[in-house]
Amino acid sequence: MLKMRLMIELVFCCSMLSLCQANPDAKRLYENLLANYDRLIRPVANSSDRLTVHMRLKLSQVIGVDMRRQILTTNMWVEQEWRDYKLSWDPADYGGVKHLHVPSQDIWLPDIVLYDNADGNYEVTIMTKAILHYNGRVTWSPPAIYKSYCGIDVEFFPFDEQECRMKFGSWSYDGLMVDLRHMNQGPNNNNIHIGMDLRDFYISTEWDVMAVPAMRNEKFYPCCQEPYPDIVFSIYLRRKTLFYVVNLIIPCVGISFLSVLVFYLPSDSGEKVSLSISILLSLTVFFLLLAEIIPPTSLSVPLLGKYLLFTMILVTLSVVVTIGVLNINFRTPATHKMAPWVRKTFIDFLPRFLFIQRPDPDPSDEDDPPELMGGFNLVFPETLEERNSVERLLNHAQYDGNGFRLGPQGNGHHSQMMIQNMSQTNPMNQVNQLCQVNQINKQEKSIILNNTRFDSGFRDYSEQEPHLEKAINAVRFVAQHVKNQDRYDKVADDWKYVAMVLDRILLWVFSFACIAGTGGIIFVAPSLYDTRKPLDTQISKVGKKNTVLPAPLSITEIEHNVSQ
Repeated sequence: MLKMRLMIELVFCCSMLSLCQANPDAKRLYENLLANYDRLIRPVANSSDRLTVHMRLKLSQVIGVDMRRQILTTNMWVEQEWRDYKLSWDPADYGGVKHLHVPSQDIWLPDIVLYDNADGNYEVTIMTKAILHYNGRVTWSPPAIYKSYCGIDVEFFPFDEQECRMKFGSWSYDGLMVDLRHMNQGPNNNNIHIGMDLRDFYISTEWDVMAVPAMRNEKFYPCCQEPYPDIVFSIYLRRKTLFYVVNLIIPCVGISFLSVLVFYLPSDSGEKVSLSISILLSLTVFFLLLAEIIPPTSLSVPLLGKYLLFTMILVTLSVVVTIGVLNINFRTPATHKMAPWVRKTFIDFLPRFLFIQRPDPDPSDEDDPPELMGGFNLVFPETLEERNSVERLLNHAQYDGNGFRLGPQGNGHHSQMMIQNMSQTNPMNQVNQLCQVNQINKQEKSIILNNTRFDSGFRDYSEQEPHLEKAINAVRFVAQHVKNQDRYDKVADDWKYVAMVLDRILLWVFSFACIAGTGGIIFVAPSLYDTRKPLDTQISKVGKKNTVLPAPLSITEIEHNVSQ
């Protein structure tokens, strides 16, 4: 191992020594070219001659687009080429040397700068070496990271396309001294379809490069009579929307559709307004998040901002109409009277078109079976026949201190029935006990079992016992209270049913509004229908080269190579 290490060090030292002593012709050429060279003078034979400088940008990477500051950051090479008659030679005089690399600080350089720079450095700051060719052609390709102004159009954010322009030109030379042209420019054509070289472009994770045209212009400024040529490079970028769809669009659409469920929530739950307010607060948070991303411009409202504003207005309206529906739901006969058109519209007409069917009344809540009905009313007698029957019944009722019995006092031939403490028992049980007396005919029995009906009053009978009259009045009060309560509940249920019909109408209306608003706002972005393939994926060769690294050499192979 020690022997092999010494051999490797010896080979390395010999190679360095040979490099130090190699190419004396290039050294001599460098000294001869720059011996009397003045880097401050424009390299032309005659001062009136025009020097033509060709340039092209080689885009390496789109570092980022600062939307708030509206700055495009790019990494590129500025390829420049011109002819310097002072830097030409005959290769035969210098050992066949045709190319020479020299420091760019030692030769004349065109002052090509980025006009719309946003960083403060208008020119290239990294001074790499220039390549001199024997025919006088000079090529210089320094790398640069430019921060240029790029006006951001947020109208269709996040489905937007941006056009960023970079204007290059000579800062001190006019068009009569330095003529700036593009390397791929034709003789009579100032438009270049592909103005940037994208072969070494690193694919961006946020933007697709759709086009990179260039245009040569000549502009006259008020200060001077000479034209000033410039080349404007345009970069058309299309945003990749997957990140924004997953993190912004889908949550916003989901929250907006939650506002529809407010009208499906029962009014008696007490959470309708709370749900609407919670949705409104969630949308406010998303709106504040959007305001941190987009630039503070008043020229247009972004697409996502329009959708958030639409949803916030929709939720605000849902809060307003929900309060109105709750007001209708909790109305009672004591405070409101239902108009006939309301009953006809919302109870009889609209439910059949809204797929709402009101449950039928429970049969158990109806009147007693027909075999127990006699057609007469004991508590509230209305007809003359009912009143006469009640009189006959009460004339037979006698009170003996412990309760009531029917029939004349002391008559043992009639069955007796004791009505024990009528005020402590159910009124219907008291009536049923009265119906068990054998002396009462079928007609009188049916009077007692009949359902109660409201009448102006029970007639005062001077012959009846005061205790029985008090019991009948108690039964009358209970029956009337139950009947009034049923009427009260029925009207209150009608108001609740009207509120439910309104909720169903608003459910359909807001569902249609959400769907139409989502489609009408989001799906108007032109980039959603752009089927063009990005230009960078077609031209860029970065990542497409199948570079296979050779296998490492073994120790035996290394020793064999060293021995040779």
